[in-house]
This record gives sequence, structure tokens and C-alpha cells, in this order.
Amino acid sequence: MMQIVCPFCGPRAQAEFAYERTLDSIVTLAMSAEDAVARLYARANPRGEDDELWRHGFGCRQWIVLSRDRRTHRILSAAFYDPAMHA
Repeated sequence: MMQIVCPFCGPRAQAEFAYERTLDSIVTLAMSAEDAVARLYARANPRGEDDELWRHGFGCRQWIVLSRDRRTHRILSAAFYDPAMHA
């Protein structure tokens, strides 16, 4: 099991978190329909490092961005999710 360092609560077990999606698949209302479909259904699926959106459901209930290596599950960083910065 991974240990995730929540920016608000500190180190916690992975069981407290829920994986949502990769950051490159987030759709906003300002996008055209073609861009939204491309982001939802034609995403990259890298074998290495990627940014993912997780929610600390059994803790502070905040959304966080994890930079994680998908091969080794090593977490490179965890930061508060700001929709304005990731749109």
C-alpha cells in the first residue's frame, strides 16, 4: 500500500484516498465539444510519470494532485489542486 503525504494532513495510508483521473482528462465548460471529447476519450496513457487527481475522502476531503510514477507507484510530489491553475 502506498503512503500519500497530504498537503493538509501529512502522511496517510492510500486507503484514505480515492483516485479520480489524470489531470489531462479534466474538462471545463469553456472548452469546445471537440476538445472535451478528445480529453475524455483520447488521453495519453504513459508508462512513466504522470499527474493524477486524488481526493482525501477519509481525511480533509480536499482534492490533491499527485505526481506519480505508474510503473513503480513512487510518489514524486503532492500538492493542493487549484482548478484555475490546471484548466
